[in-house]
Amino acid sequence: MLPQVTIKLLALTRFQKKVLMLLIDLMLIPIALWGAMGLRFGELWPSSIEDLPLAIGLVTIGSLVIFIWLGLYRAVVHFMGINAIRTILLGVSCSSFFLLLVVFIFRIEALPRSVPFIYALLLFVLVGGSRWAVRSLYQHLRFKQNAKEPVIIYGAGEAGVQLAKSLIAGEDFFPCAFLDDNKVLQGCIVHGIKVYGLDKLSQAIALTGASRVLLAAPSSTQAQRRIMLDKLDGYPLRVQSIPPLEAIVSGKALLEQLEDIDVEDLLGRDSVAPREQLFSACIKNKNVLVTGAGGSIGSELCRQILCAEPTTLVLYELTELALYTIDQELRGALKELNCSDVMIIPLLGSVCDRGRLDELFALYDIQTVYHAAAYKHVPLVEGNIFQGIKNNVFGTKTLAEAAQCAGVRNFVLISTDKAVRPTNVMGATKRAAELVLQAMAEKDSCTVFSMVRFGNVLGSSGSVVPLFRKQIASGGPITVTHEDITRYFMTIPEAAQLVIQAGALGTGGDVFVLDMGDSVKIIDMARRMILLSGKTVKDTDHPNGDVAISVVGLRPGEKLYEELLVGDNVQSTEHPKIKQAHESYISLETLVEKLLLFKSLEVKNDCAAARALLQAIVVGFNPSSPIVDYLNRPVNQVAS
Repeated sequence: MLPQVTIKLLALTRFQKKVLMLLIDLMLIPIALWGAMGLRFGELWPSSIEDLPLAIGLVTIGSLVIFIWLGLYRAVVHFMGINAIRTILLGVSCSSFFLLLVVFIFRIEALPRSVPFIYALLLFVLVGGSRWAVRSLYQHLRFKQNAKEPVIIYGAGEAGVQLAKSLIAGEDFFPCAFLDDNKVLQGCIVHGIKVYGLDKLSQAIALTGASRVLLAAPSSTQAQRRIMLDKLDGYPLRVQSIPPLEAIVSGKALLEQLEDIDVEDLLGRDSVAPREQLFSACIKNKNVLVTGAGGSIGSELCRQILCAEPTTLVLYELTELALYTIDQELRGALKELNCSDVMIIPLLGSVCDRGRLDELFALYDIQTVYHAAAYKHVPLVEGNIFQGIKNNVFGTKTLAEAAQCAGVRNFVLISTDKAVRPTNVMGATKRAAELVLQAMAEKDSCTVFSMVRFGNVLGSSGSVVPLFRKQIASGGPITVTHEDITRYFMTIPEAAQLVIQAGALGTGGDVFVLDMGDSVKIIDMARRMILLSGKTVKDTDHPNGDVAISVVGLRPGEKLYEELLVGDNVQSTEHPKIKQAHESYISLETLVEKLLLFKSLEVKNDCAAARALLQAIVVGFNPSSPIVDYLNRPVNQVAS
């Protein structure tokens, strides 16, 4: 409990605090002058100077007037910084000069010339020191009173110092240590805070009790941030960062607005800036349709398409809430971009509805289509085989035929790495959709069909990343299907950006593959996410850890690892992150003949025959699990 006197001091009004500081200076000024003469003469009260009381009185009054004129009492002491110190130095210098004037006017010849200089030094120490003491006491008491959390700041540069100042003035955190790779700074005191090297991090944690690290590197690249995170790996510290530099400069974020570390920081991928010619080629001043506009990829495509200034953007979506959400977001973005010329059309509908699609293409004269509508969750499609085939294969075929009849110029299919040597129905349907477009592209057509294939995107619906975050927040366990399972990852904005550019490269029947970087072991990602959240992994070696990782076994149709190419026939394009694959396909007549068989199989709900037919169409489709369609299983199994 704080002493009552301290509580009363903190409760004083601003005016009362100003008066208190003035009274303190009223005592410090004569003390400084008396001390200066005492030091010079070597005695407590020099008897040789008869006018000493007069000099002290005049200098005290004159100095207070100078301090008030310079605004020394307008400064808030607990926010005192370098400007306040400069003001004190100027005030002390003026006070010393005023002492010289008093000596000259009243001809106090017994006063040595060195006294004003000693007086200035003592007065600076007393006035500046009193304010620094009050500032330190205030911060100490606020830390104790509010139980501010001690944190370590990674980066003792300008951004780190500014962050420390903001945190000291705030209510939640108290910077107790800096962490920096610069050996010159290690061991130094910066803004009253000691700087540690990475080799002393354990010592800093033990001394300060900190459980959180704040990255003060707003202008760092993703690769640089990954290096920083790798150095913190193994420490039970929650890691957060300050916003990017451009967000701070633009006023969209404040320095002290801390952000959790994104999983893309763990990947360390630096996205390549889009090539303007490719990015706008199929969009600028054109009428564009995005199917699945409310989904993870579809919505991001819409955001980026809007920036490329289309004439019309048609949002085609089956789910009402998803369509409403992205429509409202884009209309808000239009106002921010000051781009009122773009017309946004939200349409509810299925890609299997040929009549509605024909009306859409005729009315809005669509020139470019980005087809992102699909069922993509592997276990759900395994349990709903015919719906997966109908939406992913026949939906693509229906949309492509409608686009071709309407004279659409560019048609881009969003595909997946699960289409390569698939082990599940979802992947097989996506490869079958690719085959449909490859076969249609073989025929003479004014429509350029192309496909863009890539792996998992971070943060999409059904992705492991939001699932892991939710499981960590609830205390675990994190569920991983296999210890050795790996996946390719890419951020949603980067994927959408590359899809748009790849579509501009197409000439007909092209299969484009995005450079996904290195594959990531899912269990390693889970461990890193636990540690970065400030928790510890609970396992046999650490039974008292916070969050356990549970290996639950592969789900129906799930692969240990994904691929992006069916064969090795791949070549580079003019974009470094986009490759082009040349893969075999079947003729349109043969494909249509086989697809027609699905109609009769659906009537009988013959899931086994439907999957076998998919195997006949898609080369390399090797199911990894038995039939698990929910309408194909006995009732007692469905209930269980």
